[in-house]
Amino acid sequence: MSRWGLTVPLGGMGLLDHAALVRQLPGWGYTDIWSSETSGADAFVPLALASTWEPTLRLGTAIVPVYTRGPALIAMSAATMAAAAPGRFVLGLGASSPVIVKDWNGLDFTEPYRRTRDVLRIVKQALAGERVDGRFDTMTISRFALEQAPAEPPPVMLAALRPQMLRLAGREADGAILNWLAAYDVGQCLEAIGTSTETVARVFACPTEDADYARTLGRRLIATYLSVPAYAAFHDWLGRGDALRPMHEAWAAGDRRGAAAAIPGSVVDDLVLHGSPESVRNKVQAYTDAGVTTPVIALLPTPEPDIADIIRRLGPVGSQALSS
Repeated sequence: MSRWGLTVPLGGMGLLDHAALVRQLPGWGYTDIWSSETSGADAFVPLALASTWEPTLRLGTAIVPVYTRGPALIAMSAATMAAAAPGRFVLGLGASSPVIVKDWNGLDFTEPYRRTRDVLRIVKQALAGERVDGRFDTMTISRFALEQAPAEPPPVMLAALRPQMLRLAGREADGAILNWLAAYDVGQCLEAIGTSTETVARVFACPTEDADYARTLGRRLIATYLSVPAYAAFHDWLGRGDALRPMHEAWAAGDRRGAAAAIPGSVVDDLVLHGSPESVRNKVQAYTDAGVTTPVIALLPTPEPDIADIIRRLGPVGSQALSS
Protein backbone atom coordinates (compact mmCIF):
# COMPACT_ATOMS: atom_id res chain seq x y z
CA MET A 1 0.00 0.00 0.00
CA SER A 2 1.31 3.44 -0.93
CA ARG A 3 1.21 5.79 2.06
CA TRP A 4 1.14 9.60 2.25
CA GLY A 5 1.22 11.62 5.46
CA LEU A 6 0.73 15.10 6.88
CA THR A 7 2.21 16.60 10.05
CA VAL A 8 -0.33 17.91 12.56
CA PRO A 9 -1.19 20.24 14.10
CA LEU A 10 -0.69 22.90 11.46
CA GLY A 11 0.88 26.17 12.56
CA GLY A 12 -1.60 29.01 12.91
CA MET A 13 -4.65 26.72 13.13
CA GLY A 14 -6.37 25.99 16.42
CA LEU A 15 -6.33 22.37 17.49
CA LEU A 16 -10.11 21.91 17.36
CA ASP A 17 -10.23 23.72 14.02
CA HIS A 18 -8.46 20.73 12.43
CA ALA A 19 -11.56 18.52 12.54
CA ALA A 20 -12.99 19.39 9.13
CA LEU A 21 -9.57 19.22 7.48
CA VAL A 22 -8.73 15.83 8.99
CA ARG A 23 -12.03 14.39 7.76
CA GLN A 24 -11.16 15.39 4.19
CA LEU A 25 -7.64 13.97 4.10
CA PRO A 26 -8.47 10.40 2.96
CA GLY A 27 -10.41 11.76 -0.01
CA TRP A 28 -7.27 13.61 -1.10
CA GLY A 29 -5.13 10.48 -0.88
CA TYR A 30 -3.62 10.87 2.59
CA THR A 31 -3.28 7.71 4.66
CA ASP A 32 -1.46 9.06 7.73
CA ILE A 33 -1.15 11.95 10.10
CA TRP A 34 1.92 12.28 12.31
CA SER A 35 2.43 14.60 15.26
CA SER A 36 5.58 16.22 16.56
CA GLU A 37 6.58 17.49 20.00
CA THR A 38 8.80 20.52 20.51
CA SER A 39 7.28 23.60 22.18
CA GLY A 40 3.71 23.51 20.86
CA ALA A 41 1.19 20.69 21.13
CA ASP A 42 2.23 17.45 22.76
CA ALA A 43 2.54 14.32 20.63
CA PHE A 44 -0.57 12.44 21.79
CA VAL A 45 -3.55 14.80 22.16
CA PRO A 46 -3.78 15.87 18.48
CA LEU A 47 -3.83 12.20 17.48
CA ALA A 48 -6.40 11.29 20.12
CA LEU A 49 -8.70 13.99 18.77
CA ALA A 50 -8.11 12.91 15.18
CA SER A 51 -8.96 9.32 16.07
CA THR A 52 -12.52 10.47 16.82
CA TRP A 53 -12.79 12.72 13.76
CA GLU A 54 -11.77 10.21 11.09
CA PRO A 55 -11.83 6.39 11.43
CA THR A 56 -9.29 5.28 8.81
CA LEU A 57 -6.15 7.42 9.05
CA ARG A 58 -3.05 5.91 10.62
CA LEU A 59 -1.84 8.01 13.56
CA GLY A 60 1.85 8.31 14.46
CA THR A 61 4.10 10.25 16.82
CA ALA A 62 7.30 11.68 15.36
CA ILE A 63 8.56 11.82 17.88
CA VAL A 64 8.05 11.24 21.61
CA PRO A 65 11.36 12.08 23.34
CA VAL A 66 12.80 9.28 25.45
CA TYR A 67 13.94 11.68 28.19
CA THR A 68 10.95 13.91 28.92
CA ARG A 69 8.68 11.02 29.97
CA GLY A 70 9.60 7.84 31.78
CA PRO A 71 9.25 4.58 29.86
CA ALA A 72 6.25 3.48 31.94
CA LEU A 73 4.35 6.67 31.10
CA ILE A 74 5.27 6.35 27.43
CA ALA A 75 3.96 2.78 27.43
CA MET A 76 0.73 3.86 29.15
CA SER A 77 0.14 6.65 26.64
CA ALA A 78 0.84 4.33 23.72
CA ALA A 79 -1.48 1.66 25.11
CA THR A 80 -4.21 4.26 25.54
CA MET A 81 -3.83 5.41 21.94
CA ALA A 82 -3.82 1.81 20.75
CA ALA A 83 -7.13 1.30 22.56
CA ALA A 84 -8.58 4.51 21.12
CA ALA A 85 -7.52 3.66 17.55
CA PRO A 86 -7.02 -0.12 17.32
CA GLY A 87 -4.60 -1.09 14.59
CA ARG A 88 -4.04 2.52 13.57
CA PHE A 89 -1.50 3.91 16.04
CA VAL A 90 2.29 3.96 15.66
CA LEU A 91 4.57 5.09 18.47
CA GLY A 92 7.64 6.95 17.24
CA LEU A 93 10.43 7.41 19.78
CA GLY A 94 13.60 9.45 19.56
CA ALA A 95 16.40 11.03 21.56
CA SER A 96 15.24 14.61 20.83
CA SER A 97 17.85 17.33 21.45
CA PRO A 98 19.78 19.01 24.29
CA VAL A 99 17.68 22.16 23.89
CA ILE A 100 14.39 20.34 24.46
CA VAL A 101 15.65 17.92 27.10
CA LYS A 102 18.11 20.03 29.10
CA ASP A 103 17.36 23.69 28.42
CA TRP A 104 13.57 23.43 28.38
CA ASN A 105 12.93 20.50 30.72
CA GLY A 106 15.89 20.68 33.09
CA LEU A 107 16.97 17.09 32.49
CA ASP A 108 20.39 15.64 31.74
CA PHE A 109 20.94 14.78 28.08
CA THR A 110 23.49 12.01 28.53
CA GLU A 111 24.16 8.78 26.65
CA PRO A 112 21.40 9.34 24.06
CA TYR A 113 22.04 6.09 22.21
CA ARG A 114 21.89 3.93 25.33
CA ARG A 115 18.92 5.83 26.75
CA THR A 116 17.02 5.45 23.49
CA ARG A 117 17.84 1.75 23.27
CA ASP A 118 16.73 1.17 26.88
CA VAL A 119 13.44 3.00 26.47
CA LEU A 120 12.74 1.23 23.18
CA ARG A 121 13.27 -2.16 24.80
CA ILE A 122 11.25 -1.36 27.93
CA VAL A 123 8.32 0.10 26.05
CA LYS A 124 8.17 -2.78 23.57
CA GLN A 125 8.23 -5.31 26.40
CA ALA A 126 5.46 -3.49 28.28
CA LEU A 127 3.26 -3.12 25.20
CA ALA A 128 3.65 -6.86 24.57
CA GLY A 129 2.10 -7.49 27.99
CA GLU A 130 5.34 -8.46 29.70
CA ARG A 131 6.38 -7.43 33.20
CA VAL A 132 9.53 -5.32 33.02
CA ASP A 133 11.91 -5.91 35.88
CA GLY A 134 15.64 -5.44 35.71
CA ARG A 135 18.68 -3.28 35.27
CA PHE A 136 19.30 -1.56 31.95
CA ASP A 137 22.31 0.50 30.91
CA THR A 138 20.79 3.85 31.93
CA MET A 139 18.04 2.91 34.42
CA THR A 140 16.57 0.20 36.60
CA ILE A 141 12.89 -0.77 36.28
CA SER A 142 11.21 -2.67 39.11
CA ARG A 143 8.20 -4.82 38.33
CA PHE A 144 6.29 -2.61 35.92
CA ALA A 145 3.44 -4.03 33.88
CA LEU A 146 0.61 -2.32 32.07
CA GLU A 147 -2.72 -2.76 33.79
CA GLN A 148 -4.26 -3.46 30.39
CA ALA A 149 -1.81 -4.19 27.61
CA PRO A 150 -3.17 -3.74 24.09
CA ALA A 151 -4.49 -6.87 22.42
CA GLU A 152 -2.51 -5.81 19.35
CA PRO A 153 0.68 -4.02 20.42
CA PRO A 154 1.28 -0.94 18.27
CA PRO A 155 4.42 -0.72 16.18
CA VAL A 156 7.27 1.19 17.81
CA MET A 157 9.47 3.09 15.38
CA LEU A 158 12.70 4.90 16.08
CA ALA A 159 13.96 8.28 14.88
CA ALA A 160 17.51 7.87 13.66
CA LEU A 161 20.09 10.06 11.97
CA ARG A 162 23.40 8.23 11.93
CA PRO A 163 24.61 4.66 11.38
CA GLN A 164 24.51 3.42 14.99
CA MET A 165 20.94 4.59 15.62
CA LEU A 166 19.83 3.61 12.11
CA ARG A 167 21.13 0.08 12.71
CA LEU A 168 19.27 -0.02 16.04
CA ALA A 169 16.06 1.00 14.26
CA GLY A 170 16.52 -1.79 11.74
CA ARG A 171 17.48 -4.38 14.32
CA GLU A 172 15.09 -3.75 17.24
CA ALA A 173 12.38 -1.25 16.25
CA ASP A 174 9.49 -1.65 13.83
CA GLY A 175 10.85 0.96 11.48
CA ALA A 176 12.93 4.12 11.19
CA ILE A 177 11.90 7.77 11.16
CA LEU A 178 14.07 10.11 9.09
CA ASN A 179 14.15 13.90 9.17
CA TRP A 180 15.85 16.80 7.40
CA LEU A 181 17.22 14.92 4.42
CA ALA A 182 17.03 15.17 0.64
CA ALA A 183 15.46 12.49 -1.49
CA TYR A 184 18.88 11.46 -2.78
CA ASP A 185 20.05 10.87 0.83
CA VAL A 186 17.50 8.12 1.38
CA GLY A 187 19.61 5.33 -0.11
CA GLN A 188 22.51 6.01 2.27
CA CYS A 189 20.14 5.83 5.25
CA LEU A 190 18.50 2.62 4.03
CA GLU A 191 21.88 1.00 3.59
CA ALA A 192 22.78 1.88 7.19
CA ILE A 193 19.45 0.52 8.49
CA GLY A 194 20.47 -2.78 6.97
CA THR A 195 17.09 -4.54 6.96
CA SER A 196 13.87 -4.30 5.03
CA THR A 197 11.67 -2.24 7.35
CA GLU A 198 9.24 0.65 7.19
CA THR A 199 10.74 4.11 6.84
CA VAL A 200 8.92 7.33 7.58
CA ALA A 201 10.49 10.57 6.35
CA ARG A 202 9.34 14.02 7.40
CA VAL A 203 9.61 16.28 4.36
CA PHE A 204 9.52 20.05 4.79
CA ALA A 205 7.45 21.87 2.20
CA CYS A 206 6.69 25.51 1.49
CA PRO A 207 4.28 25.39 -1.47
CA THR A 208 4.63 28.79 -3.10
CA GLU A 209 6.06 30.04 -6.35
CA ASP A 210 7.65 32.92 -4.45
CA ALA A 211 11.09 31.32 -4.34
CA ASP A 212 12.64 34.19 -2.38
CA TYR A 213 10.06 33.79 0.37
CA ALA A 214 10.55 30.02 0.54
CA ARG A 215 14.35 30.21 0.56
CA THR A 216 14.41 32.91 3.24
CA LEU A 217 12.19 30.81 5.47
CA GLY A 218 14.15 27.67 4.61
CA ARG A 219 17.49 29.27 5.48
CA ARG A 220 16.18 30.37 8.87
CA LEU A 221 14.88 26.89 9.69
CA ILE A 222 17.95 25.08 8.43
CA ALA A 223 20.29 27.31 10.43
CA THR A 224 18.26 26.65 13.57
CA TYR A 225 17.93 22.88 13.18
CA LEU A 226 21.21 21.93 11.56
CA SER A 227 23.19 23.78 14.23
CA VAL A 228 22.01 21.09 16.68
CA PRO A 229 25.00 18.73 17.12
CA ALA A 230 23.15 15.56 16.08
CA TYR A 231 21.87 17.17 12.88
CA ALA A 232 25.26 18.73 12.17
CA ALA A 233 26.88 15.30 12.46
CA PHE A 234 24.11 13.78 10.33
CA HIS A 235 24.80 16.16 7.47
CA ASP A 236 28.54 15.70 7.83
CA TRP A 237 27.89 11.97 7.35
CA LEU A 238 25.64 12.69 4.36
CA GLY A 239 28.44 14.74 2.78
CA ARG A 240 27.29 18.33 3.37
CA GLY A 241 29.96 19.20 5.89
CA ASP A 242 31.92 21.54 3.62
CA ALA A 243 28.81 23.23 2.25
CA LEU A 244 27.50 23.94 5.75
CA ARG A 245 30.79 24.89 7.40
CA PRO A 246 30.33 28.67 6.89
CA MET A 247 26.89 28.39 8.48
CA HIS A 248 28.29 26.57 11.51
CA GLU A 249 31.11 29.09 11.91
CA ALA A 250 28.74 32.05 11.81
CA TRP A 251 26.34 30.36 14.23
CA ALA A 252 29.15 29.59 16.67
CA ALA A 253 30.18 33.25 16.53
CA GLY A 254 26.65 34.30 17.48
CA ASP A 255 25.80 35.64 14.03
CA ARG A 256 22.41 34.07 13.44
CA ARG A 257 21.58 36.18 10.40
CA GLY A 258 24.97 35.49 8.87
CA ALA A 259 24.55 31.77 9.50
CA ALA A 260 21.28 31.71 7.55
CA ALA A 261 22.77 33.74 4.72
CA ALA A 262 25.73 31.35 4.45
CA ILE A 263 23.60 28.33 3.53
CA PRO A 264 23.94 27.56 -0.18
CA GLY A 265 20.77 27.84 -2.23
CA SER A 266 21.19 24.28 -3.47
CA VAL A 267 21.06 22.98 0.12
CA VAL A 268 17.91 25.00 0.83
CA ASP A 269 16.22 23.68 -2.31
CA ASP A 270 17.14 20.08 -1.41
CA LEU A 271 15.81 20.25 2.16
CA VAL A 272 12.82 22.63 1.88
CA LEU A 273 10.65 21.81 -1.12
CA HIS A 274 8.98 24.78 -2.79
CA GLY A 275 7.11 25.68 -5.96
CA SER A 276 3.50 25.02 -6.92
CA PRO A 277 1.73 22.39 -4.79
CA GLU A 278 1.78 20.04 -7.77
CA SER A 279 5.54 20.41 -8.24
CA VAL A 280 6.11 19.94 -4.50
CA ARG A 281 3.96 16.80 -4.58
CA ASN A 282 6.20 15.41 -7.33
CA LYS A 283 9.28 16.21 -5.26
CA VAL A 284 7.77 14.41 -2.26
CA GLN A 285 7.10 11.43 -4.53
CA ALA A 286 10.84 11.29 -5.17
CA TYR A 287 11.32 10.20 -1.54
CA THR A 288 8.94 7.28 -2.12
CA ASP A 289 10.73 6.44 -5.34
CA ALA A 290 14.00 6.37 -3.39
CA GLY A 291 12.62 3.82 -0.93
CA VAL A 292 10.74 5.73 1.79
CA THR A 293 7.57 3.89 2.81
CA THR A 294 5.71 6.89 4.21
CA PRO A 295 6.61 10.48 3.31
CA VAL A 296 5.10 12.89 5.84
CA ILE A 297 4.74 16.47 4.68
CA ALA A 298 5.55 19.17 7.22
CA LEU A 299 3.73 22.18 5.82
CA LEU A 300 5.60 25.43 6.48
CA PRO A 301 4.00 28.88 6.55
CA THR A 302 3.22 30.06 3.04
CA PRO A 303 1.91 33.34 1.61
CA GLU A 304 -0.83 31.42 -0.18
CA PRO A 305 -4.20 32.06 1.56
CA ASP A 306 -6.13 28.80 1.16
CA ILE A 307 -4.29 26.21 3.25
CA ALA A 308 -6.91 23.49 2.77
CA ASP A 309 -6.62 23.84 -1.00
CA ILE A 310 -2.84 23.60 -0.80
CA ILE A 311 -3.06 20.43 1.28
CA ARG A 312 -5.57 19.00 -1.19
CA ARG A 313 -3.25 19.72 -4.11
CA LEU A 314 -0.31 18.18 -2.23
CA GLY A 315 -2.24 14.94 -1.84
CA PRO A 316 -1.79 12.07 -4.29
CA VAL A 317 -5.36 12.35 -5.59
CA GLY A 318 -6.08 15.96 -4.69
CA SER A 319 -6.51 17.26 -8.23
CA GLN A 320 -8.67 14.31 -9.23
CA ALA A 321 -10.82 14.85 -6.12
CA LEU A 322 -11.60 18.40 -7.27
CA SER A 323 -12.69 17.32 -10.74
CA SER A 324 -14.70 14.27 -9.70
